[in-house]
Amino acid sequence: MNKRPWMRWLVSSSDNLKPVLSKAEGSKIEKRPRRPKWMRMIALVVAFALCGAVAHAQQTGKIFRIGFLDPSTASGMAVLVDAFRQEMSKLGWIEGKNLTIEYRFGENKGTKRLPELAAELVRLKVDLIPVADTPSSLAAKSATTTIPIVMVSVGDPVAAGLVASLARPEGNVTGFSGLSVDLNTKRLEILKDAVPKLARVGLLRPAGGSDRQLKNLRAAALALKLRLEEIETQVDAKGLESAFKTAKQKQVNAIMTTTASTFFAERKRIVEFAGKYRLPAIYYQKEFVDEGGLMSYGADYDDLFRKAAHYVDKILKGTKPADLPVQQAMRFEFIISLKAAKQIGHTIPYELLARANKVIQ
Repeated sequence: MNKRPWMRWLVSSSDNLKPVLSKAEGSKIEKRPRRPKWMRMIALVVAFALCGAVAHAQQTGKIFRIGFLDPSTASGMAVLVDAFRQEMSKLGWIEGKNLTIEYRFGENKGTKRLPELAAELVRLKVDLIPVADTPSSLAAKSATTTIPIVMVSVGDPVAAGLVASLARPEGNVTGFSGLSVDLNTKRLEILKDAVPKLARVGLLRPAGGSDRQLKNLRAAALALKLRLEEIETQVDAKGLESAFKTAKQKQVNAIMTTTASTFFAERKRIVEFAGKYRLPAIYYQKEFVDEGGLMSYGADYDDLFRKAAHYVDKILKGTKPADLPVQQAMRFEFIISLKAAKQIGHTIPYELLARANKVIQ
């Protein structure tokens, strides 16, 4: 005897719908009590849930590929990239399981390589591109208008033309601003307070650096009655030592740098040269002080990289970049190392020490 299809009576939710059955089958069914309507509804819910579970399993089975783009070096950026990876892991993204990261570093060879590296990531058809700074962001945006781009610590994304506005970024770019351009002025003020007789400041800047950073720093130096000695710097061992020799020749009283990933990657060498030439210096990230630097004031970049992981998570799960507003850094740190001050024979005024978030003895 043929088996009766079980779904013929289960899916009917209306008394007006009758299954097409033979007379013999119909007579047998009529003798059975009808299933209550609530049971039929539960069966439908279970069926839909099973379909959803299958779809979800298929989706989570995909290995997403993202491409990290930065003009500096892998070793120099490792501490911040590790913070990003750790946060991604906490969010359930495990490299080799459901995530692959393609790293492309410019190796401190200037911004000319970035368009080439960005185009390479686009050819790989990555699902998303995290970028650390403004040059990387601009290169990525020029390479694609469809692949989502998450900025980690861009200075001023609106002025750079990366987004339409902070609240409504539009397009395929969103992320975070480290406010580096605005904070440069504050760093110059702190440097003047740290060196009471300060008259000349050596400003290290990479070739092709941000014009807006320079414009703001020049205006701030003029207001503070300081002479800014701009020193274009090749960011390698030979180039950096040459820059510090030039600074000494120009008789500067202190040193600072513009904000750049390439300087961050070479922070240990920069700190060593500042100590060798006995020049007080202020830096834009705490990691410079971790390497023995005198002072730092700026956004918490470790925090920004971790927050960027949350934006990457949202976008990989379906959120559009245009629906995520660009956020500005909220955590700032002012750190002073008395140990570094002692090594170069410099005394930090007590009033400035009282303003620091952290003083390293």
